[in-house]
Amino acid sequence: MDARALAALAANPGCKRRALLDGAGVDKGALATALGSPAPFGQSQFAFMRGNAFEARVKADGGTELMRLLYERLGGPGEPPREVRVPDLTAAGPEGRAARTALALREATGAGGWALLDHPMLALEVAGSPAYLEPDAVVVHPDGTWTVVEIKSFPMIDGSADAAKVGAAARQSAVYVLALERVAEVTDGARVGHRVLLVCPKDFSNLPAASVVDVRKQRAVTRRQLTRLTRVEEIAAALPEGTTFDPERSPEELETAVEAVTAAYAPECLSSCELAFHCRTRARAEGAVEALGRGVRGELGGLTTVAGVLAAAAGKEGDPADPAVAALRRAAALRAEALEGRPVCH
Repeated sequence: MDARALAALAANPGCKRRALLDGAGVDKGALATALGSPAPFGQSQFAFMRGNAFEARVKADGGTELMRLLYERLGGPGEPPREVRVPDLTAAGPEGRAARTALALREATGAGGWALLDHPMLALEVAGSPAYLEPDAVVVHPDGTWTVVEIKSFPMIDGSADAAKVGAAARQSAVYVLALERVAEVTDGARVGHRVLLVCPKDFSNLPAASVVDVRKQRAVTRRQLTRLTRVEEIAAALPEGTTFDPERSPEELETAVEAVTAAYAPECLSSCELAFHCRTRARAEGAVEALGRGVRGELGGLTTVAGVLAAAAGKEGDPADPAVAALRRAAALRAEALEGRPVCH
C-alpha cells in the first residue's frame, strides 16, 4: 500500500474488498480489465516525465529552491538556510530504507540545523500489515520540527490550485504525517508539523510556487478511519478455499472471487479505485441506493434498494413510523400535488 491507496482506503473504511486487494498487492487495474470494466486511471508517459522533471528542478542544487520556498512559508524572517545537510538514505529493501530514514531523522534532529531528506521511506502498520510510504521530501528544522513536502505537477494559478487536487494531496500528506509521528515518538526533541508544504508549477510555467496546507483535520480523520479497518488476515480467512485474483483466470472465476469479498461502493470511488466501475455496475444491477451517494444512503436508513424506496414512497411497504418512510411519503404527496392537473413532461 502507498499513501495514495491508504488515503482512499481511509475515506472508505467499510470496503473490505479494497482493503484485501491492496493489502495483498493485487493489481486492481489488471483485475478490472480482466473483469471487463477497465478504469481510465494512470498518468500518460508525457505527464509522468513532466512531473519527474519538475521535481528534479525543485530539488536541484541540494534543494536550494525548495528550502527557499519552505523558509518563506514556514521559516520566519531573515535569510534562507545556507547550509543544508542531505543525508544518504540508500539501503537494501523497504525495511532497510525505513530503518535508515529513522536513523537519519534522529541524527538530524540531534545535530540541529537544517536537513533535507529526499524520498525517505516511512513505515506504518495498517490493518495488521506493514505499509511502506515514500514522501517526496521531509525537512528537519533547527528546532526539531519535521515538515512533509509534497511536490505535484498540477498548476497553482494566481496563488491557488484546484481544490479537489489540493484536498487529495492533503489526505495523502496526512498519511505521511501519521507515519512520521511513529518515528518522532522515539526521537528526543522531535515534533511533526501539521502544516505541509505543497509545491506546484506557478501558473503555466515550470517555475515552482508553494503554499502551506494544514492537514490536522485530514490527519485526525485518517487516523480514526485506519483504526477501524478490519485486519487483512480476518478478511482472507473468510474467503472460500482456493480463491484467487489472478487476472489470467477466466472472467467468471474472477467475478466469483471478487464478489466473495464485500464492497462499500460510493460514487466517490470513481476517482480513487480501479475497481469502481465494476462495483458501480453491480450496485446498479442490484438497485442498491449506495449508487446514489453516501448522503442519500445515510438519509434512507434501513431502505437499501431503489425498489424498496419507491415502494415506501408509494405506501406499499415500510413502517409509517420510520422517519425515512414518512419523509418519502410526504415528498411523494407533495410531488403528486404539484403535478395535479398539469401535463407531465417525459
